[in-house]
Amino acid sequence: MWRLVTALGLGVLFVGCTVNQDLMFRTEADHVFDSLSDTQHEAYTLAPNDRLQLQLFSNRGQRLMAMTAGSATDNQGANILFQQQQRAMFTYRVELDGTVELPEVGAVMLAGLTLDEAERKIEAAYESEYVAPYALLQVVNNRVLVFPGEAGQATVITLQNQNTTVIEALAEAGGIRQRGRSKEIKLIRQRGEENFVYPMDLSTVEGLEAARTIVQANDIIYVDSNPNLIREVLADVSPVAQLVTTFTSLWLTYQVLQD
Repeated sequence: MWRLVTALGLGVLFVGCTVNQDLMFRTEADHVFDSLSDTQHEAYTLAPNDRLQLQLFSNRGQRLMAMTAGSATDNQGANILFQQQQRAMFTYRVELDGTVELPEVGAVMLAGLTLDEAERKIEAAYESEYVAPYALLQVVNNRVLVFPGEAGQATVITLQNQNTTVIEALAEAGGIRQRGRSKEIKLIRQRGEENFVYPMDLSTVEGLEAARTIVQANDIIYVDSNPNLIREVLADVSPVAQLVTTFTSLWLTYQVLQD
């Protein structure tokens, strides 16, 4: 019988190695985090592989304003023209070297610029082609990955608003899950070849300032999970225990038959 007990013990040790293996992005106790204050109110800047939609108007957007001023009859032609432009809108990609190839003017360096700065630069690039150009720029493929603290619940959030905050992204993902630790949240951001990890504690009202941090494209918001040792150990040990029980029953049956 002692052999069966030993087998059960070894089984527990073996399966114990699989407990809480769904936890990600762990940091050592002495890990030095990056300072959140350095990036908290940072406006989004364009980066390689961003996809942009561009609307360009002449005369400082006179046609655009014509759609929101005056009578509907006067603006019918402008509205039709605008709708045609919307249907024909193209997407432009920020290349790996940071440039965007635009019609008529060629490559324009936009990486590292905010949307406002990029719009002004595009307007300057088209000054020789149009009278008082007016640019409207939108990034259409910005996404943030949210891991809310429970396995199988990760969400990819498409940023509709370039000033989306951490708390908004968490809300879109359904909030922090039951196993999630609001006290231990990591904002992971890549810059070039480096990854920066910013810690957040949203367990108290003092964490509101951190929660209002503006997210950037491809950020990862990771909520640490509470270890669930008992349930996971029981779930892992259960098959082993059943196997040992079966062997025990067979052994006892064999002993009875021998007697």
